[in-house]
Amino acid sequence: NLVLPARIRHHGLDKRDAGFATELTYGALRGQGTYDAILARCVDRPLDQLDPAVLDALRIGTHQLLAMRVPAHAALDQTVGLARAVIGAGPSALINAVLRKVAARTLEEWLDVLVAGETDETKIAALRYAHPEWIVRAMRQSLVAHGRQASEVNDLLEADNAAPVVNLVALPGLGNLDEVLENGAIPGELVQGSALSSGGDLGRYSSVREGTTRVQDVGSQLVARAMAAVQLDMPAGGTGDSKAEAWLDLCAGPGGKAALLGALARQRGATLLANEPAPHRAKLVSQALSAVPPETWQVRTGDGREVGSEAPESFDRVLVDVPCSGLGALRRRPESRWRRSPKDLADLGPLQRELLASALAAVRPGGVVAYVTCSPHPAETTAVVADALRKRDDLELLDAGAALDAVSLPGKLDAGHDSTAQLWPHVHGTDAMFLALIHKKP
Repeated sequence: NLVLPARIRHHGLDKRDAGFATELTYGALRGQGTYDAILARCVDRPLDQLDPAVLDALRIGTHQLLAMRVPAHAALDQTVGLARAVIGAGPSALINAVLRKVAARTLEEWLDVLVAGETDETKIAALRYAHPEWIVRAMRQSLVAHGRQASEVNDLLEADNAAPVVNLVALPGLGNLDEVLENGAIPGELVQGSALSSGGDLGRYSSVREGTTRVQDVGSQLVARAMAAVQLDMPAGGTGDSKAEAWLDLCAGPGGKAALLGALARQRGATLLANEPAPHRAKLVSQALSAVPPETWQVRTGDGREVGSEAPESFDRVLVDVPCSGLGALRRRPESRWRRSPKDLADLGPLQRELLASALAAVRPGGVVAYVTCSPHPAETTAVVADALRKRDDLELLDAGAALDAVSLPGKLDAGHDSTAQLWPHVHGTDAMFLALIHKKP
């Protein structure tokens, strides 16, 4: 999702070709597990014995044959031609023969072949919806943990495979959506100041180039707005003057939420400190915030785990969007489902807890910490929050569902009323963002 737009620009593809290249890339990556299971039936050796470039060509050809409106003869010719041009003439006969076998059945027919005789629902779903089995189990567990039915898992997996619509946000008080709406985008259905675009080169819009209109999933927009809007106790000093507020984005890279928070802080007379440990990502945060007047914000390059001890009880509102498995954004990062493993959940847990502890140390009494992940997995969401609450008696959960509903368009979101809130692609049309609002008692 980061590399492809740059390659499209480099090759100067027009809108139609850019759309084709995007579908070819994302589709082949998204369906990789299912396509590999099909190819394994058509190749006379284990797939791991194939040259990686040959396997990639076969995946691209399979996606064209089974999931795109490309005539079979064209998909075959183009894939073999691609292999000749990039890999050499050697494997072209193999690729031609394998893809002819693939083309003998439709995708539905292949799926029926793959699941024939299989009784394990997890394995069937993994093949039908192109997810690793551990993610199917994790999603089922996550649904139940957040009060939904395990039977929704197929709808959730299917939503992961839908091509995501580009979500845009106009920075409040700085940007507007007039230009994008005049060129085919439609107003967002969940939150004010948002729009939905079919894509293309968004850099052609002046507001996007200037950074006052940004690409950002509406789930991310909602959690940032909820943190900014939730009612606080009187600030230290008891003046009730919101101009005194200091905000912190503890894990700010690459800067999308920081830009929205900076614009909101500017409207409120507050200031924002955006922290990011990696220097190159801190530079991206500064670029994202460049559309916001500089007196409103500052970027700190350093370890977020140290902010709580270096600046204790210094901030009124803290957003801690922790590094996570990204299971909630699989539709936007189609390759990540094949790169992640259950070990990632275990490895990230200690870091998530340390960052949340730092955020809770950094927030003043009466303030609020928004703990956010782009994952619905309970190991990264409710378990982390519960651990933090167990260790201190000066914390309480606010109604995160009500806070999300309050910043969405009336009657559109229905995040529910609960101590924590979980958004879902198949229910809300957003990434699977989790939000807990933790209030430090005065």
